[in-house]
Amino acid sequence: MSNLLSGTIDLKFVPQDGGRLARQIYDRLRTAILSGALPRGYRLPSSRGLAEDFGVSRNTVSTVIDQLAVEGYIVVARGRRPVVAAVEKMQLVSADQSPDHERSGFMRVSRWARQVSRSDWHFANEGSPRPFAPGLADAREFPHEVWGRCLRRAARSRHAAGIKANHPALRAALLSHLVEHRGVKADARRLIITSSAQAAIELISRVLLNEGDLAWIESPGYGGARVALEATGARVRGIPLDRSGLRLAGRTERPRLIFCTPSHQYPTGRLMPIKRRQELLAFAAEAGAAIIEDDYDSEFHFDGRPVVALQGIDTAGNVFYVGTFSKPMLPDIRVGYAIVPDGLVETFERMQRHTGQKVMGAMQLALAEFIGDGDFAAHIRRMTRIYRGRRDRLTHALASAAGSRLAITPPAGGMQLLARLEPGSDDCRLVADLAKVGVTARPLSRHFTGKAAEHGLFLGFAAWNETEIDAGAELIGKTIATNLRGR
Repeated sequence: MSNLLSGTIDLKFVPQDGGRLARQIYDRLRTAILSGALPRGYRLPSSRGLAEDFGVSRNTVSTVIDQLAVEGYIVVARGRRPVVAAVEKMQLVSADQSPDHERSGFMRVSRWARQVSRSDWHFANEGSPRPFAPGLADAREFPHEVWGRCLRRAARSRHAAGIKANHPALRAALLSHLVEHRGVKADARRLIITSSAQAAIELISRVLLNEGDLAWIESPGYGGARVALEATGARVRGIPLDRSGLRLAGRTERPRLIFCTPSHQYPTGRLMPIKRRQELLAFAAEAGAAIIEDDYDSEFHFDGRPVVALQGIDTAGNVFYVGTFSKPMLPDIRVGYAIVPDGLVETFERMQRHTGQKVMGAMQLALAEFIGDGDFAAHIRRMTRIYRGRRDRLTHALASAAGSRLAITPPAGGMQLLARLEPGSDDCRLVADLAKVGVTARPLSRHFTGKAAEHGLFLGFAAWNETEIDAGAELIGKTIATNLRGR
C-alpha cells in the first residue's frame, strides 16, 4: 500500500460481519476522497492488494470498489487500477455531530415554526403519568374488553382500508350523541373528524386568520389555543374574566376570532351563564367574529344535566364547536372533531386532505360502534359518578393538608380543579418543587396571556384513586409549608 493511502486511512477495524466491514472500508475511502486527502487522479491499489493490506477478503474489497464506482467517486477500467474521480472537495460532518450555525444558516425555518418554538406551553406530561396531571382519564376504569371488541371487528372489516376522512357512520353516531347530550344543532356532514382537538383548533385558526388579524382568548385560558392562534401571525389579545366568563363590557375592538370554553372554563372551571352567552353571541354577530367553542371535558357534569353548548343557541352560524375523545375515553385515542358552518364544509374537507388530517378507517368504525351501541354514554355515566367522588376527595384532602394556604372552589364538572395560592406566591417554583417529590401540577400563572394576575395549582383528579389522591395532597401540603419557611 502507498504511503499516501496508509497515512490517510485507519486500517484498524472492529471485527464485524462481512456486510458491515465493507461499510467501514467504504466510509473511510469515501471520506478520504471527499476531504481531498486522496486527490483527483490518485490510483488505488488493486483489489487484491487492498484486501491484503486491510486484512479482509477480496470479495469485501470488490464490493466497496463497485459501490464507489457506481456513485462516481472512482473510475474503474478493465485491467487498470481504480482512479479517484474529479469530486468537489467537501467538509464532512460525522453522524454523531450536528452542523454548526454558520454551516446551517441557510436552513431558515418559517415564521410559523419560530412562533410555535417560542411558546412555553407544554401539551403533554413527560414520562409516566403522576398525580395530579390534568386532563387524564383513568385507564384502569375504562371498558377495555368492550372497546377491544369494537377495534377487532373494525380491523377485520373489509371496508376499513377504503374509508376516507369523516366516515358517515361515525358522523351519524357522534352527531346523535352530541344532539342528545350537548344540545348542538347541525347535520352530520358538518362534522370534521381530526386527529385531536388541538388539531381541530389549529385547522380552524389557519382557515380563518390572516397575519395581523386580531384574535381574542380567555386569560387565564388554554395555552394550546394561544399557540395555534399566534402561529397564524394573528395579534392575540388575552381577555380578562369575571365570574361570568369573558369580560365584554366596554370593549370596542373587533376581533376576527374569539376562543372560549363556556361550559367549563379552562382552567377556572367556571360556567358561563345564559345572559353572558347571549351577550357573547350578539357581540360576535355584530363584529363579524367567529367563535371557537372548546367543549373539552363537558361530558362530566356533576350537578344535574350538562348545560347546552353555546353552538346550540347560536342563530348566526358563527360558532365552531370542538371536542375530543381523549378526555372522556383514553389519552391514547387521538381523535377530535369540529362542527363547522355549512358553507365551509368543503373548505375544511379540502384542508383535511392537504394537511393529512385523517383518522384511520378502523378507528372511525370502532368509535361509530362504541357510540352507536350505547357503550360510550354508559361509560360517561359511570365515570361521572367516579370523578365526582374524586373531586370531593381531592378538595377535602387539600383542605386538610394545606388549610387556608389553598383556596378551592370545587368545579361543577370536568376532570381537574384549580387551587389558588396566597398573593405573592411563586407557583412556577412550587410546581418545580412538587415535581421533585413525585407530584405533577401546572402553574396557573402560565395560563395567562400577558401578565399573570393570579397564582395557583391546576390539578387533575380524574386518573387517581383515593389512596393516590390522599398521598399526593399530603405532599402538596408539606411542599407548600417548606416553601413558606424558605421565603
